[in-house]
Amino acid sequence: MNIAEIKRIIQDQEGERNSLFTTERIIEREAGGERALNAFKYPNIFAVLGVRRCGKSVFSWLVLRDKRYGYINFDDETLYGIKAKDLNLVLKSFYELYGTDLEYIILDEIQNVVGWELFANRLRRTKKVVITGSNSNLLSGDLATHLTGRYIDFTLFPFSYGEFLIYKGVSPEELRIREYSTDTSAIAEKMLEDYITGGGLPESYKFGGDILKSIFGDIVSKDVVRRHKIKNVVAMEALAKYLVSNFSNEITYNKLKNIFDIRKVDTIKNYVGYLRESYLVFILERFSFKLRQQVIAPKKVYCIDTGLINALSFKVTEGFGKLMENLVAVELLRRKSYWHGTHEIYYYKDHRQREVDFVLKEGPQVKQLIQVCYDISDHKTKERELKSLVKASSELKCDNLRVITWDYEAIEEFKGKGVKFIPLWKWLLQDSR
Repeated sequence: MNIAEIKRIIQDQEGERNSLFTTERIIEREAGGERALNAFKYPNIFAVLGVRRCGKSVFSWLVLRDKRYGYINFDDETLYGIKAKDLNLVLKSFYELYGTDLEYIILDEIQNVVGWELFANRLRRTKKVVITGSNSNLLSGDLATHLTGRYIDFTLFPFSYGEFLIYKGVSPEELRIREYSTDTSAIAEKMLEDYITGGGLPESYKFGGDILKSIFGDIVSKDVVRRHKIKNVVAMEALAKYLVSNFSNEITYNKLKNIFDIRKVDTIKNYVGYLRESYLVFILERFSFKLRQQVIAPKKVYCIDTGLINALSFKVTEGFGKLMENLVAVELLRRKSYWHGTHEIYYYKDHRQREVDFVLKEGPQVKQLIQVCYDISDHKTKERELKSLVKASSELKCDNLRVITWDYEAIEEFKGKGVKFIPLWKWLLQDSR
């Protein structure tokens, strides 16, 4: 690849970027900018990680909107196969296009270039560098060795409900102020239905389910199969679809091994791990004070985006409540990434199969127990959920109890424990910083 080709690609991408800012609705993201500014105080790399198409590129542009920067996106078919030795040509292209005093460099989806780590390590000594990637292990291996203490990473999630509202022209603050108005509840619930259906990947608002199917395909083919050189592509694709279609449910590696007729359980563990690294799915461990029990217990699987679930037309056999649970799981992980890095998130189930959807732990202490229930009006359903919650409260020594519902709000006492019921839309808009 020669410098003329690279300069043409950089300028083409710049034109697309400028067009995006003039034709599309761009909104500020809820967090991350402060970390970027802290990273730039020293010769650090600021790494923006997250699932494909969640807005990492736009986020990096917004962080540097008032700066002069060079930008190149390596998730471009014209750059496929570019080598690490060509990265110096990229830098030279930036200098020729923008001047040698350029201070900031953005290397987008840099994981597509094998051996990029040493270049980034050298570059950050004289430039302020932003890298983005669709793999949670981007900062492992050689880069971690070379950059110990010299990078700040941030995981960006798809749009939150609040960001979705802003994109749609609805003020979250106005909903909070008028939260007890009937009109407000109706608007909030209708918007929440749209959010759960379409999800939080920004391109879905413009192109709908077809683009989400394409994103799913790219995650599996580019971020998993190509990256890890998977030979059993059929099994890998089937596993990805299976895990997404079984969102909010327990899984075991042995069961998955048998379903997909794979000989070794370690192979299944690796496959699931690759899908987790790509941010398509994530796994919650069952909480136990005994580490061995935690390791051998079934896991719960969630998908990064409810829009992906719906777009792939998987039959939601267990109702809307499972989608709500998946959404709460994603929101808890978003809050952990943005504001509460020391939080640990689990689910709980005792020997009598009494389950609590989410256990929030910080240090040695369980801070909160959360149940998610779509329809709390059925007496048997309500009693079952509360019995599990109160039993776990005694076992885990935690009295901060929440039930997230669709539209029911109250504070009630059950078997001597206070339980707060809160509608999902209000919980999603709570200031949790």
